[in-house]
Parts: sequence; C-alpha cells; structure tokens
Amino acid sequence: MKNVFTVATNTFREAVRDRVLYNLVFFALLMMGAAILVGQISIGIEQSVIVSLGLTAMSVIGLFIAIFIGVSLVSKEMDKRTLYALLAKPVERWEFLFGKFAGLVMTLTINTGAMALGLYAALWTVKHPLQSGDVYILVAVYLILLKLAILIALALFFSCFTTPFLAILFSAGIYVAGVFAQNLRTMQTVDIAPAAMRALKAVSYALPNFENFNAMGAVSHGRAVPLALVAHATLYAFVYCAIVLAVAAKVFSGRDLK
Repeated sequence: MKNVFTVATNTFREAVRDRVLYNLVFFALLMMGAAILVGQISIGIEQSVIVSLGLTAMSVIGLFIAIFIGVSLVSKEMDKRTLYALLAKPVERWEFLFGKFAGLVMTLTINTGAMALGLYAALWTVKHPLQSGDVYILVAVYLILLKLAILIALALFFSCFTTPFLAILFSAGIYVAGVFAQNLRTMQTVDIAPAAMRALKAVSYALPNFENFNAMGAVSHGRAVPLALVAHATLYAFVYCAIVLAVAAKVFSGRDLK
C-alpha cells in the first residue's frame, strides 16, 4: 500500500494547487452567503432554507469536482507523459488508480469540510447560538461525501477506456440515472412489455442508488438521521466503489498505452 499512499499524496498536492478547486469552493461559500439573505426573508423557516441551499451547493460543487477532476486524473497524466515514467517504476496500474481515487477523496473531504464550516457560519449568523440538532448536518455532509466517492470511482472507470469528453458525459449520465434509480425499481406501467420491465429493473439495480445518500430533508428540519441508514449507505458506497475500481483496474491493466 506504500505506492498507493504515495500516488494519493501526490494527487492531493496537485489538486490543492488547482485554482479551479478554490474558485468552486468560493462559489459555494457565496451561495451560502446568499442563503443568509434568503433565509432572512423566509420568516419561520430560516434554518430550513439555509441548510437546504447550503447542502445543495455542497453537493453540486462536489459533483463538478468529482466528475471533471476525476476524469482528468488519468488523461492529464497521459497527456503530460508522466504516466509512462510512473508506471516504469515499481508501481502497478491498479495502485495508480487506487492512489488517484484516494487522493481525490482526500481533496473532496477537505473542501467539503471547508464548505460545512461556511454553512455553520451562515447558520450562526442567522440564529445564534447553534442548537444541538444542528449536529445532524454533519451526517448529511458525510452522506454527500459517500455519494461523491462513488462518482469519483465512476469517473476514473470511464476515463480508463474512453476520451475525457465522453467520460464526463457517461459519468454525468450515470449520476442522473442514479438519482432516479429507486423510481425505476418501483415504476408501474402498462405501456412496457414485461420482459422490458424486468430488464429495466435489472439495470436499475446496477445503477448507483443515490437516494440512499439523501438526508437533506430530515436535517434541514433538525431531525436525526437513523444510524441504520448511515451504516447501510456506508457499506453500499464501500462495496460499490470497490467493485467499480476493481473493474477499472482490470480494464486499465489491459489497455495499450503506446
């Protein structure tokens, strides 16, 4: 795991130097500042508005970082020819992929933590002191991070065998489909043949079910998130990421880089 840690550390350092990350985080903090203004004119529901807008900003900005930077992690190394020098050393291709994944997850954890502090600052500005129920926001932030980890794994997977543009499109498409995966499983219609419906449901189970990571409605009203839900989401994200990264490593190992 030493090589994985080395690649992850270098990826984190490179990402920290990327000005795009700071611009996106700054934009998210601006959105949280705007949430204060919106909350002040929303009499009686200030907290709900601020928390909802803040978590939405966190999720959207994280989505852009996970997909765009996740796709570029492999393609950028290939364009700069640094990948060939790295793989010439005793570094396996799967170690390279796992290190890139871990490095971007570390970066998103730091960025999301900064945005979470901005959200708490916005809450404190509108109503201080903070209340005990506000700690549940951290649970929602954690679930957002799990969702973003899956997106990073998918972005890396697609970048292993296609162009950056197509990898971005595929990753974004999977995200949109994953948001509605639960609806696909419970959809009832008479216009689709039974065989097609079974195939559609099978596809829905292969898609990441991002509804598992949605706790925004509960925490915006100060309600606790069940521990069982958090444990299930954690296990689901871990298994899904492991499977996607394993397949990505297999595809990347068989790719001709010449």
